[in-house]
Amino acid sequence: MPEPSEFRPRVLVVDRELPETRKLIEALQTRGGMTPVWARDGEAALHILEEPGEPLHGMVCEARAQRVDGLRLLREALKRHPDLCAVLIAGKADLESATAAVRAGAADVLPKPVDLDKLLSVLRQGLSRQELREEVHRLQEQLSDRFGFERLVGRSRALLELIARLRQVAPTEAPVLLEGESGTGKTLITQAVHRNSSRHAEAFVTVHCAGVAEPVLEEDLFGRPAGRGTPARPGSVETAARGTLHLDEAGDLPPRLQTQLLRLMSEGAYERPGGLGAAEARPRLIATTSRDLADLVRRGKFRDDLYYLLAGARLEVPPLRARREDIPLLTHALIEETNHAHGRMVTGATRGFMDSLLQHSWPGNVRELKSVLEGVVLFTEGRRALEAGDLPEYLRDRPPVPQDFRIRVGMSMAEIERRAIQETLQSCGGDKARAARVLGIGLRTLYRKIKEYELA
Repeated sequence: MPEPSEFRPRVLVVDRELPETRKLIEALQTRGGMTPVWARDGEAALHILEEPGEPLHGMVCEARAQRVDGLRLLREALKRHPDLCAVLIAGKADLESATAAVRAGAADVLPKPVDLDKLLSVLRQGLSRQELREEVHRLQEQLSDRFGFERLVGRSRALLELIARLRQVAPTEAPVLLEGESGTGKTLITQAVHRNSSRHAEAFVTVHCAGVAEPVLEEDLFGRPAGRGTPARPGSVETAARGTLHLDEAGDLPPRLQTQLLRLMSEGAYERPGGLGAAEARPRLIATTSRDLADLVRRGKFRDDLYYLLAGARLEVPPLRARREDIPLLTHALIEETNHAHGRMVTGATRGFMDSLLQHSWPGNVRELKSVLEGVVLFTEGRRALEAGDLPEYLRDRPPVPQDFRIRVGMSMAEIERRAIQETLQSCGGDKARAARVLGIGLRTLYRKIKEYELA
């Protein structure tokens, strides 16, 4: 079985032809697994940057490169390759320009003589962030083209299985019941289902059922009659008569309104307020809830006949802790979203920052992650990656979240191995190299096992 082709990022090295330069190029090639591209001076580097063809992923440049200043070269390089991981090498006399270089977008400024281990570490981190950004964009384009679910970022089995089922149910007229914890993205999913339905050109209306007094909720659903000095107001059912009606926290519906909705779903009719008689409406119903509706039925808190009508297409939205390997992709997507919304220049997240995110249990799910990242990015100045110290105190230095992995009597060795690999990949946030080290196997072996057990 052929192994996956090895990716070798291209790194531009700008320096004179010296023994130190040859050592650097050799280290990039043999120890870093990279493809060095050499330019003897800044002018030659500009020509390489302007050439069409294969992209550049990194650059190592002398601060005082000949013919074109290193800082100017850095700015030109980032204009052409905005995600480039650029490292400047500076002598003692040039270290004062380090701040300007970092502000201009350098990943780091290293002093002479160059510590090759440090250089390789900086490049690997920058290239890893590039890979995550590219994966986010690839997934978003793929989901947008095929499903219209571009905002549901992730590659976990749990999320991909949910999207596959959504793809099946969205074009139909069937009611949909989405169950899941608060903050998991149920509202985003309802909007995606509507966009992918035959009703996408009609109204999409959301009614919030939690914490609303029954008379107010009834008016919101079915309208308000004209009174003294107040005009009649149509309800959400009428507005969404040919579109989609989203009932948010449907488990909180009072019994009387459950009965009226049952009639609406069964007969396509509802009673107009003020004794004006029946009216027709046939909206497609999507109900979302963070409560267990089946349990509410057993306790007599929710009508069983209404539940059975809703639960024909019942889908469960997984909590973030059940798809932990999606956290790095979500993090980079949310950082870019916040950068765009607030004019920030955060370039990504360091390994320490990401490890802290992976160790948290995220009781607030994606909503909590989004809130944390938005707060961190807002208070980050300049062009740099987020570090663990930027996080709120409650997220720093937390012990790893325990993984629930039990071996049952009768499990085959293949199933035990599959579960061990799956749980380790999740705990490592999808980082295959890290997972291979934890498991004590080679990366090539891990790739083969992932393919064998269909974990990709």
